[in-house]
Amino acid sequence: MLGYYRSLSSEVYDMDKTVGHSFGDVEFYIDRLQTVKGKILEPGAGTGRVLIPLLEKGMDVDGFDTSSDMLEICRKNCEKRHLAPTLFEADMESFSVDTEYEAIIIPTGTFLLIHERKASIQALQNFYKHLRHGGKLILDLFLPTEISLGKVSTRSWECKNGDMITLEDKKVEVDYVQQYTISHGRYERWRKGKLIESELERFPLRWYGIEEFKLILKDVGFTDIVISSDYRFGQYPNSPDQLVTFEAAADKK
Repeated sequence: MLGYYRSLSSEVYDMDKTVGHSFGDVEFYIDRLQTVKGKILEPGAGTGRVLIPLLEKGMDVDGFDTSSDMLEICRKNCEKRHLAPTLFEADMESFSVDTEYEAIIIPTGTFLLIHERKASIQALQNFYKHLRHGGKLILDLFLPTEISLGKVSTRSWECKNGDMITLEDKKVEVDYVQQYTISHGRYERWRKGKLIESELERFPLRWYGIEEFKLILKDVGFTDIVISSDYRFGQYPNSPDQLVTFEAAADKK
C-alpha cells in the first residue's frame, strides 16, 4: 500500500477525480451557493473534489461519506491546503447531526449509489429533516443510455512510484422494473509486470425518470423545484445523455 491509501478503489478515485477537477459541476455549485451564508453539507464527499473548492471560496461546508478510506484521503487533501472541515463517516439514509443546514449538495450522480428505492426516499426525507426552512437541496442525476450486460471495459492509471493499477468493469445485472444495475469491478496493482494486489467491488446504480423524481421530491415536502441540464440553470433536458440537476427548497411552514 502507498501512503494513506487503504484500498485500490480509493487510490484510483483520488487519481481519477482530483481535487477541483470539474465536469462543469464545481463552477455551477459555487454559483448556486454564492448567496448561502450558513452551513452547507455534502453527503458522499469522497476525497474532496468538490468540497475543497467550496471551502477555498470561503463557504462553511461539512462532509460525510460511507467510506472511511475516502474520508482519510479527504482529510489529508484538506490538511495540505490548511483546511479543517467537519468530516464524518455516515450514510445518507440514517445520518443524524444537531445542525440545520442552509444547503445540502450531492454532485455528479452520487445519490444514485443508493440503489434501493425505499432507502433513497429515506435519504431524501433525512435531507429534508436536516435543512432549515427554505434551505436548498441540490443534486445531480443521470439516465442510463446504454446497458450492455457482460460487456467488459478496462482502464488503467500509472501511480507516482511507477505501479500500474487497472480496473476491469462489467455489468452483471439489470432490473428494469426496480430501475437499477449491478456492476462488478476488479482492481489490480501491477509492479514491474507482476500482479501484487487485487480488489473486487460490487457497484450498484439506480436511475429515475425526471418527472418521477420531481414527484418524489414534492411528496417529501420540497417546493420550488427547478430542473437543469448539463449545468445550465433552468434548462430542461432534451436528451437522455444530459446530466440533470434538481434544486428544491425545504418548505417547513
